[in-house]
Amino acid sequence: MRLKNYIKILCFTFFIIFLFLWFILSPTSSDKEGKKIPVGNSSDTLSIVWNAPDISKIPASPEGELIKYGRELIIHTGSYFGPKGKISAKANGMNCQNCHLYAGTKLFGNNFSLVKATYPKFRTRSGHVETIAARINGCMERSMNGIPIDTQSKAMRAMIAYLKWISNDVPLKKKIIGSGTENLPYLNRAADPVKGKLVYISKCARCHGKNGQGILNDDSTEYFFPPLWGPKSYNIGAGIYRLSNFAGFVKNNMPFGATHSFPLLSNEEAWDVAAFVNSKPHPHFDYSKDWPLLASKPIDYPFGPYADGLSEKQHKY
Repeated sequence: MRLKNYIKILCFTFFIIFLFLWFILSPTSSDKEGKKIPVGNSSDTLSIVWNAPDISKIPASPEGELIKYGRELIIHTGSYFGPKGKISAKANGMNCQNCHLYAGTKLFGNNFSLVKATYPKFRTRSGHVETIAARINGCMERSMNGIPIDTQSKAMRAMIAYLKWISNDVPLKKKIIGSGTENLPYLNRAADPVKGKLVYISKCARCHGKNGQGILNDDSTEYFFPPLWGPKSYNIGAGIYRLSNFAGFVKNNMPFGATHSFPLLSNEEAWDVAAFVNSKPHPHFDYSKDWPLLASKPIDYPFGPYADGLSEKQHKY
């Protein structure tokens, strides 16, 4: 009888401990990919969970129509500004959505969650404060290897309206977990383009093409899968030309179907395929004015000079 009572007391104790631990550890919220993410509170300036607003909630008003048009431009940028653009031929046919996945709504997919809360903001790459319009035109010039859009045009006002609407509920001084892409740990060796070629052939070529040429839509007005090198790809001034940006993006999102919670590439594969793709030819860009403060230049920025005197190859790979 004493043994039975002892067992009952022991089981009850374990049950109380379990409830206590569950209560302490339970304030979490799931992201869209099913992974538990800690929820921030009023004193936590680093972590909140963001869910993109429902597009059905866009207001039925002139402003709402502008927001919808801006979303259309983000998704189908090439059709409006590519070589066969409905508005003008200003870019290479890529879409904003090729890099800002699901119209800028996917966690760890370069989403737009922090746009309204952080812009205008000082950017160390340019060395001055940039507006949302300047940031959009930076992508037009670099990622789309094109020319700027008129900042007073309806198209620019529409894209700004969409970016502000989608990021409207994010409070100041808060950071979204997954607002950009994952910062992968550096390897204990240089990223290897030769190994990366094998990754590319086996896991990337079926969508982006044997020669990195991408896949156009049926009427050849925009890219369904973007080109990764060659004359129609992003130029050497694009942010994704830095290996850390490329590696984090593909680890979280590639091949098609991968998520941050369920990656399909290892860290080594991500670094190596980034090295392979960015070792291939890309259009030129005048980067001479980038990173005016040498000490702020990222370690993997592929063009010198550098504060430490190491070679461009060492910094790039």
